[in-house]
Amino acid sequence: MTALSNGPSREKIDQAVDILLELRDHLRAEPPIDEVLTLLIPLVDEDDGIPMLLSDVLRASARAIATNADPYTSDVSSVVATLREAATEIMQWHSLHWEVRRLDQAIDDTPGVSN
Repeated sequence: MTALSNGPSREKIDQAVDILLELRDHLRAEPPIDEVLTLLIPLVDEDDGIPMLLSDVLRASARAIATNADPYTSDVSSVVATLREAATEIMQWHSLHWEVRRLDQAIDDTPGVSN
């Protein structure tokens, strides 16, 4: 592996993954809904949530690979196409933002429901 230029360090990426693993484990303990929503809302934000960011990361990776691969073989082309396809699929998860907001509103509007 090559040393990173001015991008985030491998350690920072590992920290981000560790935080998501910690969140996953916490949510598996089935905390109250209000806590789940507090944690989930920023993760699925329509602009800066994980689906949009991961989609952007995959698309930018595909572009960087396509630009810098030498030689540009059929294997490289296949990887670039797969990254772009995955980016498109993941971007469609942005609708989770609206579903989570709808759930939050439904819970707030339901009399007698304690979240």
